[in-house]
Amino acid sequence: MPLPSRPRLAALLAAITVGVAGTTAWAYGHVTGRQADGPEAFVTPSVTQGSALQVVAHPDDDLFFMNPDLSRSISTGIKVTTVYLTSGESDGRNEAHSPHLQDAAGPADRAAYAEARQNGIRAAYAEMATGERTSAWRRRSIPTAGGGSAEVDVLVARPEVNLVWMQLREARSISGDNPDSLRGLWDGKVPALGAQLTSGTPVKPWFSYTKDQAVAAIADVFARYEPTTIRTQDPTPGRTAAGTFLDHQDHVYGARFVQAAAERYAKSADRPHFSLQNYVSYPNSSLPPTLDPQAAEEKLGYLKTYAWMDHQDWCGSPAGCGDRKTATRPTGAGWSQTIRYSRGDGTSWLTEGPTGRLWAFAVLDGRMAYWSRTGAQAPWQGPRFLPGTGPGTVVDAGAKAVRLPDGRIAVFATRTTLGTTPQDYGRDVVYAVQAAAGGTFGPWRSLGTPDTADISGTSAIGGPAVAVDPAGRMTVYVRDSARTLRARTQEAAGGSFGAWEELGGAGLQGDPVTATDGSGRRHVYAATTGSVLAWVRPAAGDPGDPVEGPFATGLPQTTGVLTASPEGAGVRLFFRRPGTGNIGTSLAGPGEPAPEFSPVAEEGGLGGYGAVGVAGHLLVGRADSGTAGAAVTDGPRSWQQSQMLYTGAPAAVAEASGTTVAAVLGLDAELHLVSEPPPAEQHGGRTSSPWHRAVPPRPQAQDGSADRTVAGGPPLR
Repeated sequence: MPLPSRPRLAALLAAITVGVAGTTAWAYGHVTGRQADGPEAFVTPSVTQGSALQVVAHPDDDLFFMNPDLSRSISTGIKVTTVYLTSGESDGRNEAHSPHLQDAAGPADRAAYAEARQNGIRAAYAEMATGERTSAWRRRSIPTAGGGSAEVDVLVARPEVNLVWMQLREARSISGDNPDSLRGLWDGKVPALGAQLTSGTPVKPWFSYTKDQAVAAIADVFARYEPTTIRTQDPTPGRTAAGTFLDHQDHVYGARFVQAAAERYAKSADRPHFSLQNYVSYPNSSLPPTLDPQAAEEKLGYLKTYAWMDHQDWCGSPAGCGDRKTATRPTGAGWSQTIRYSRGDGTSWLTEGPTGRLWAFAVLDGRMAYWSRTGAQAPWQGPRFLPGTGPGTVVDAGAKAVRLPDGRIAVFATRTTLGTTPQDYGRDVVYAVQAAAGGTFGPWRSLGTPDTADISGTSAIGGPAVAVDPAGRMTVYVRDSARTLRARTQEAAGGSFGAWEELGGAGLQGDPVTATDGSGRRHVYAATTGSVLAWVRPAAGDPGDPVEGPFATGLPQTTGVLTASPEGAGVRLFFRRPGTGNIGTSLAGPGEPAPEFSPVAEEGGLGGYGAVGVAGHLLVGRADSGTAGAAVTDGPRSWQQSQMLYTGAPAAVAEASGTTVAAVLGLDAELHLVSEPPPAEQHGGRTSSPWHRAVPPRPQAQDGSADRTVAGGPPLR
């Protein structure tokens, strides 16, 4: 008998407004607040659109490390596809890893165990999509551009849900140096990696891929499904002190193959724009939980379905109906309580230039894209693209934008160099600056990396935080692979940067954040697994002096993602509370040598996870349903949910006019906005817009190509 269906997220996603203390003034339909396209304008509220494609190394990596993003995407009804690079055949025994159970489990049968894992995955996806694990699938074989074949499974009741099985051999070891693996193929230790076909697959001829063929095969899947959001694992999680990867080698090298395939796919002439989001895998074991109890329980329920917990023969497959290895611990190593992004958690990618011009930056197609609006009543334009960062390179998810004293904008990011040999692979910090205020951006420049040894293996630098002094000198703060804080400072405004400085700290998580308070004192903060560390530079000091620290803050444990915002003579920190996702905040006020922190206040909210954007009176972040939520901070803590899922982190900016604008990148690779007018308006009270696309869609063409884009260029208009 099928398991009882769990409550679906559809009802939660359909909810428009959820108030913690009353309701907000945001309204859907006619907007009475000032909008980019004029007052009294009508905008269409944003909903989740586009298509999401996950690529993981093994069956269950998606359930452990990408949920609840995955289940929530399915609940919206958009096209959702998951690609499994290996068959996950392990030792071929569908039982726990235990010597005394091996004889009882019978002889090893890798093809059958891989098939059992497929059965479990199909059951979990069927349950996420329909509520019934027994919902039928249609299985077929398709040729790939790499010269092999892949199995494609289509959920009959929800044909927009697809599974693609590449069926390559797994490493069969977390960190062992096995040449017959994705790692061996990437590093050139084997000329080709062979398939491990499952016992029930419609793919019949055995095949193998060279490195280039494997990249081509994955890129071909992208071309078939045309995703607007690609999700994959972390290609650079770092190493332990003993030199082993902090993650499973298949996760690491599978993600590198995805990077290479996305770079190849981005060269296609006819495709939609896409973003790429990386997820933390095994390192979640040592980090605080991020999900609220309800989200964690739902995630665990799908894992239990995959794990075939009841051991009943409901699927009729001789291989078994799920993964009994997972049944011994369906929570993983605490993974059922957590989801984390390893890139793109920064909230400082939206900024205001001179004359009220706004700039928003995000990485699309492996390049830095931007949208801009010349004035309060002007329409948004974009996406447009900065020049590429060089052949064989991709810009990682996330951007940091700062305004220089002369009005020019500088944008920072990290870049991955794929290279032509395994030794070429690495990551560095890059930046580009406008030639003049409001003008074009100059070429990308590299600041290198603070990691100087084993670059292809470590390269686990975080995203940059950037501070600008009154003279226009920029300082870049980065978490290095040793999880300490490093910095580089310009020797003069517009000039070269000095060497990387060591600023200390230990066990840093997430990206550092920085802000300057009203007295001119610079603050830098970084989370650890247990608290938050602070570095400060006194306002009376020389602008070229480094920050001092680290100082203990006494703040409680956070989920690792921080946001800093100036507030009077201090800087206010915002963070998520572990296990609930609620937002906490504390004001860092005057103190010597370290700031003094106010007691933590709760901002309430809707649970959720990931970064929080804040500016003016507006607070934005991911609600417990996964949708974009917003609240005003100078009144009762009332939160409004949209009907839109997004990727990465939100950003917000308080315009000189008094209006606050917040932005997210939707799963459709489009910029979406919400605005909160100043408190006093002609009719009294406050009105705000719903979330809406910055650039409205073109009218629908007969061929359905309204939002078709050309690779590397702006939307066709």
